[in-house]
Amino acid sequence: MHAMQYEITLPADYDMGIIRDRVAARGHLLDDFPGLGIKTYLIRERGEDSPVNQYAPFYLWSTPEGMNSFLWGPGFQGIVRDFGRPEVRHWTGLSFVRGASSAALPRTATRRRAPVPASAAPADAVEAALEESRRLAKGPGAVVTALAVDPRHWELVHFTLWGGPAPEEPGERFEVLHVSRPEREDLREGRQW
Repeated sequence: MHAMQYEITLPADYDMGIIRDRVAARGHLLDDFPGLGIKTYLIRERGEDSPVNQYAPFYLWSTPEGMNSFLWGPGFQGIVRDFGRPEVRHWTGLSFVRGASSAALPRTATRRRAPVPASAAPADAVEAALEESRRLAKGPGAVVTALAVDPRHWELVHFTLWGGPAPEEPGERFEVLHVSRPEREDLREGRQW
């Protein structure tokens, strides 16, 4: 599993209805994309639990070929054409857990990025993060939770989808506009090693 996200920060007075309409018209195009486990079309709106307007899709790829096919194919080229080329963050998957409400349609998401301190043993930090992922998955309304790491920058990312309002957890909160999940069942449950 690979996790990937890009953030497109928009002007403070940007009409987020434009993004909502874009997702309503185009979101379904990845509903059967090979190699894609889950794509969540996420937004944050300035003044609503966010200091910025932002479009920030988050992906869980079941295969690296799917991720590469998307990045070099027409889908991502449309983002580049319309918004410029964003920085694409990506992390190696550590864990994927279906939550207590795994059958629910996700409405919100939380993302928490945390550095692995230089003084910490990487394996100990990952083990603690795995425990946190299991705790999040057991929470009421949790649909799925994923944990991934960027070993270049030693950054962990916790990503959780919720069937209703996201709980008051640390990190950024997003509204989910659409979910494509053509290969969700191919995302292996539990630790990824």
